[in-house]
Amino acid sequence: MFNNSYIISTLDAEVHYPVPKPRRCIVDRPCLPARLPSTAFMQREGTQSAPKAILRQLRRSPSPPSDQRMSEERMPEESRSPRPRARTLSRSSVGSTGTSGTKVGDTSPTTTTSKWREPQPFEIFRAVERKDIVFLMEVRDRAFHLLLQRTGDATPLLHAMRIGRSHRDVAILLVGALSRFVNHLEDEDLQKPRTKTLLKALRVNLKLAIDYGLQQSQGDLIASFMQCLIMSEGDKWVWAQTSTVVLALRAGTDGKPVQAAEQAVRKFATKELGKATAIAALEDYVANATVDLLLLATWMSALNFIDAEPIPSYYFARDDRVYKAFADRVQANRSAISRSLTKRLKWQIRVLERVVEGRRMTYRSKMDILAVELDEGEGI
Repeated sequence: MFNNSYIISTLDAEVHYPVPKPRRCIVDRPCLPARLPSTAFMQREGTQSAPKAILRQLRRSPSPPSDQRMSEERMPEESRSPRPRARTLSRSSVGSTGTSGTKVGDTSPTTTTSKWREPQPFEIFRAVERKDIVFLMEVRDRAFHLLLQRTGDATPLLHAMRIGRSHRDVAILLVGALSRFVNHLEDEDLQKPRTKTLLKALRVNLKLAIDYGLQQSQGDLIASFMQCLIMSEGDKWVWAQTSTVVLALRAGTDGKPVQAAEQAVRKFATKELGKATAIAALEDYVANATVDLLLLATWMSALNFIDAEPIPSYYFARDDRVYKAFADRVQANRSAISRSLTKRLKWQIRVLERVVEGRRMTYRSKMDILAVELDEGEGI
């Protein structure tokens, strides 16, 4: 016998089930997430910010640790050997001959086997009129001075430009040959009187090309003209402006050395070119020359305290020759620099080494970073 009364009482009771509450509807509020920067943008920002961060660190620690100097002094002699200089070919000489006597384009057995003789001026002018590129390139390799020779009131380049638009390609090719000569000059050749004479004639031809507006088709024409001008007029201007920048460096940030160097280069370029369009095409050369003036001036300041080899003036504004010479001399005289130079000058050398080294940045970017540090920074 079982007592099931509790079950009956449970069934008789009124059951209350929980009623679910309706949820609030979510209001649609669409939004677009911000797009992440592109890889190129982040890489560009990193490239610009990294040198500035390094320079801030250099300002806080202007002199390297002693153990670092000792390790640099103990470097093997072969590691201090001068690095080979890299020469930049003119864009106009791409596809041209690499060695003397080798021609481009169609080569015929008669021209390669026949004995060479210097052509007469009328033959060169005739080759210009007939667009005989092979003959003109052979003259360039064997008797370059004939391309600069004035006959009557014209040179081969001026003759091509006077003919008109139909011979513009010949004029551009001749300009490329002139630029190639400047870029391929050896250091020992610059001291020869014959080279000085060629450079003066070359300067006249390049200036004619600029006046005819060929710099729009020949990107390195302006730079070649300025290089030729400085090399042909000697080192008076280079050393005069270097001395001015030395005084600015000695005054620290108050002297604004980067601004002084840039103004000197722009003044010289404006005087020689005189055209706004030509000056606009000169920006790369201005930045290169400005950085080179700073390097020359810094090393000239160092020579007041140490006995070392100076940097030749004919390295000026020829790619990175001045920097390579500067870096080699700093490395060779590291111990003397750490002992004898002033705190400010040692810091300026370290800043120039850090910023100018390498080819990842353009000379314009390097000049801007140097201006921020040497002209507007806290200084030492």
